[in-house]
Amino acid sequence: MPKGKNQVGGRHGGEDAATPARPPNRAERQAAGKALRERVPREQHGEWTPPHHRRDAVDLVIESSQGRIPELVPIRYGRMAVSPFTFYRGAANIMAADLAGAPTTGERVQLCGDCHLLNFGAFATPERRVIFDINDFDETLPGPWEWDLKRLAASFVLAARSNGLAAADQRDAVLACVRSYRERMAEFADMRALDVWYARIELSTVLASLSDKATVARLRKRLDKAAAQTVAETDFPKMVAGSGDRYVIKDNPPLIYHHPHLDLAASQDNIRQATAAYRTALPDDRGLLFDRYRMIDMALKVVGVGSVGTLCAVVLMMAEDDDPLFLQVKEARRSVLEPYLAQSLYANQGQRVVEGQRLMQSASDIFLGWTKGDEGREFYVRQLRDMKIKPLVEIFNATTMADYAELCGWTLARAHARSGDAATIAGYLGKSDRFDKAVADFSVAYADQSERDHAAMLDALREGRIEADFEH
Repeated sequence: MPKGKNQVGGRHGGEDAATPARPPNRAERQAAGKALRERVPREQHGEWTPPHHRRDAVDLVIESSQGRIPELVPIRYGRMAVSPFTFYRGAANIMAADLAGAPTTGERVQLCGDCHLLNFGAFATPERRVIFDINDFDETLPGPWEWDLKRLAASFVLAARSNGLAAADQRDAVLACVRSYRERMAEFADMRALDVWYARIELSTVLASLSDKATVARLRKRLDKAAAQTVAETDFPKMVAGSGDRYVIKDNPPLIYHHPHLDLAASQDNIRQATAAYRTALPDDRGLLFDRYRMIDMALKVVGVGSVGTLCAVVLMMAEDDDPLFLQVKEARRSVLEPYLAQSLYANQGQRVVEGQRLMQSASDIFLGWTKGDEGREFYVRQLRDMKIKPLVEIFNATTMADYAELCGWTLARAHARSGDAATIAGYLGKSDRFDKAVADFSVAYADQSERDHAAMLDALREGRIEADFEH
């Protein structure tokens, strides 16, 4: 796909300010979307054949490890090696390269960039409502809406295979996801702009939509537990030792531990400057709240699969002895999409992540901000936890997997409709299941490709080309 301006769609104003043109109305934009089918038939989205010039998957994995903390790279490889699904989660750069050669309508939205089913979940809004939304934006960048949807759909095939679900159930999950995206996008196309912006998916709505009673009961129990927990009463005793000004974050290597990169005593000037830059990035009201806290300790935290090896820290802040706050400071690198799209508009990669998150999420963390260290590393900041509930995908049966796929498709449509032109996308998708079936075909074929890539990684481990730490 040729690179273009790093902006999303949905801009319909006339170019001549003196005589502004009438923007296309909803029906005209839907018709324009339908006309795109002549250039890119919906069936073409079902195609996947690895090109002859496709780069070696292991080479791309190794390339993506450049600049990471060296001693953590084997942990990353160990997590990726567990299964084709965990490999897929750590291989967003491989799929970005593959999608760059796929058919696209040219309609752009703000992309998540690493849109797999475990990057969705429930969390509390600033108003203390619990919603379901996308929760990872490390790779966010404007680009073709199809890229997010295809990555999400293929993740359901791999997760279903990991759970031992039948091929028919794998396909049903993908069809549920894409059908939900298509139907919800049509609904958003008929809504006013502000109504789309205000739309959010409350967890109460999620509970009402689930078919499996055991899943509903389990989710209600987890929600009640999350609501009852507080940072002071739950996270603080688990993560912190000491008292008064001698509080320290407990080491739990290799997941959380103190590291020379994060030495408060040795790096005072750097940390002071980075904190000041973060404070400047906050709105005034949030900055005033942040000023109530003082930094007590900082430790390295190993997170996820794709992020392992990037510099990620957990920071203990205190307003009073019984008033803690945990922030997560996470390194932001160049998006894996950038080589195939366009350079970010933002000079700081942390700001790229923050602005993308604010654009796609219906509500974002009050401490969301960005900063930069003196070694050139760029970061974004958010609360470590805020009533976050992760999906227990590893125990999903076929019914729950399909229900969850439908929910994720709905969520992605809402996120894309905020930045893109829902009417044009809906016009292209249409009312039939032609596009749904095409993406299902693609997802099965691409899951097969991921299994081959995973096998190649295992071969590389056996040959000593790369080393892995399986954290046993």
